Amino acid sequence: MSDIVKTAPEPAASTDDIMHIGQSMSRMRMITGRRLIARLAIAKVAPDLELSHLDVLDAVSRCAEQGEVTVGAIAEAMRIDPSRASRIVADMVGRDVLQRAASQQDARRIVVMVTPYGRRLLDELKAQKLAIIKDVVSDWSAEDAEAFARLFDKFMTGFERVFAVRDKNLPPAPSLSK
Repeated sequence: MSDIVKTAPEPAASTDDIMHIGQSMSRMRMITGRRLIARLAIAKVAPDLELSHLDVLDAVSRCAEQGEVTVGAIAEAMRIDPSRASRIVADMVGRDVLQRAASQQDARRIVVMVTPYGRRLLDELKAQKLAIIKDVVSDWSAEDAEAFARLFDKFMTGFERVFAVRDKNLPPAPSLSK
């Protein structure tokens, strides 16, 4: 691990700024860990669902941008065991949130798709997220909001790049729910 730190390029940002970003990330993790947006969406559209169902629904939605979605793709996107992903998908199919179908590219393969009910839940999730973010930035100038959007996207792109490289060598994260 120390080799990675030694070979990383020296950032232009000051150590104080980097520490400030790290502290803000910790505060954000504590807030997002409460899953307010997801809990609001579930309460409004699907009170019988669990937070893990929304994680799968989000993974299906993101994977669908690349083409057909399989249980394996969902497991990879969520970094969970394929058998766990399969059980959650089966549960969500039973709740009419997802559906299984034969692949249009290879009829031997089964793909997973979002149902209209699942789409309603995704739409509500998006609406809740937008309402909360709108409230947070309501007293920002247009320039501040644009700069933050651009810089936050740049930060997350870099974070995802570094994460992808370093995550390959780590054991899977422990699952909080079985």
